Amino acid sequence: MNIDVLNISGKSTGRSIELPDSVFGIEPNEHVLYLAVKEYLANQRQGTADSTERGDVHRTTKKFKKQKGTGGARAGSLKNPMFKGGGRAFGPHPRDYTQKLNKKVKVLARKSALSQLAANGKLKVVEDLSFQAPKTKEFVSILSNLGLGKTKTVIVTPEFNDIIYRSGRNVSNAKIKIASDLNTYELLNCQTLLLTESSVQKITDTLS
Repeated sequence: MNIDVLNISGKSTGRSIELPDSVFGIEPNEHVLYLAVKEYLANQRQGTADSTERGDVHRTTKKFKKQKGTGGARAGSLKNPMFKGGGRAFGPHPRDYTQKLNKKVKVLARKSALSQLAANGKLKVVEDLSFQAPKTKEFVSILSNLGLGKTKTVIVTPEFNDIIYRSGRNVSNAKIKIASDLNTYELLNCQTLLLTESSVQKITDTLS
């Protein structure tokens, strides 16, 4: 699959780049996509929720009313969840929600997501970005030129660039990622994937 390379003004450079079918042209595997997204979301959970059950509440266990003749149910402890100030019944406790997927499954999921974006026309390639200094206004201007001013976009660079990162970190609809750190959830959650020209080869090398 060949795709035009755009410049930062949103115009075609007259050049095109080949997107390998082995990465950008496979048949998306829906079940693998589901597994990868489920794993990512589960791993974002802190698992720190905790509750005080009746064994953790510091209240008297002295029988506070007689067993019979009150017209109510039997009760022998103020720790009972039925009473105000008592412990919570079956409340949450800290736990680990971490899930794991095989490396080959993760790779297939990312290939499926990339192929789905390419097939739906939601993938663009722009020439390598270059900033002399962190300039958010310039970063926003580039997105606007590419027609991505109000579009949820993931911008992929071949490696970490502090100037580019600082230029775009405050742009609410844009997220900057390096090629080796792409994950399936972010690929599926964006409306447009914007690849810099050099990042295409980096992605291919990572997923091949």
